[in-house]
Amino acid sequence: MKIMTEKLILEKIDNIAKITINNPSANTWDLESLAGLEEIIEHLNKDDGIFSLVITGQGEKFFSAGADLKVFQEGGKDAAKEMSNAFSRAFNSLSNFRGVSIAAINGFAMGGGLECALACDIRVAEEKAVLALPEPKVGLLPCGGGTQVLPRLVGEGWAKRIILTGEQIRPDKALKIGLIEEKVEDGKALETALSIATSVANQSPSSIAQCKELIHKARLSSEPYQEELKPFVNLFDTKDQKEGVDAFLDKRKPNWQYH
Repeated sequence: MKIMTEKLILEKIDNIAKITINNPSANTWDLESLAGLEEIIEHLNKDDGIFSLVITGQGEKFFSAGADLKVFQEGGKDAAKEMSNAFSRAFNSLSNFRGVSIAAINGFAMGGGLECALACDIRVAEEKAVLALPEPKVGLLPCGGGTQVLPRLVGEGWAKRIILTGEQIRPDKALKIGLIEEKVEDGKALETALSIATSVANQSPSSIAQCKELIHKARLSSEPYQEELKPFVNLFDTKDQKEGVDAFLDKRKPNWQYH
């Protein structure tokens, strides 16, 4: 199944949704595409047949170059407020997608482009990729979660170095500091991301949703060992818990279902 909008392309392949950012020439974000991403995630959250999501950029050069700066140039403060709210809603929606989200970074991921990848659960980058949050170079700051999410992944020191100095990070260093989870050859990011997404189908979707929520809570939790107790017991209200145990003991593949 393939659904095309002007700036985003949604394809469904078995249990995987693939979103392609399609806004030439640099796959920039604007109000239309950000609202579109939010709507797509809402749609996917209601589709019980989708377990995972892969997002990538159209073409070979750009994953996404971030916001279209012409919006800020022409619209001033009102446009800035509207755009920042749109970035926040869209990437918060992506971060809270109930399945597993994977960014296939196939080129430059700058500003809001990198923030889109940061909103995903897993990041795969090609050797040619360049990652940066260069907003201070144009008198702005990251408004799609970059200042909040980046330190959780790479630590405060590297987050400051990337944002405050404008340093562009290549995949070898990105892998070393925890900004990405895997580096692949050029042209292989999408293939690798889809392979990871395929493996998600072997997991219980109910368990994945609960685990992901708990991992997110760990960012703020003061009682980490208590957070898991109630969700763990609640899994026993689902058919997946019984199916998973039964399948393991019966030496067969489980038949997962959303509930």
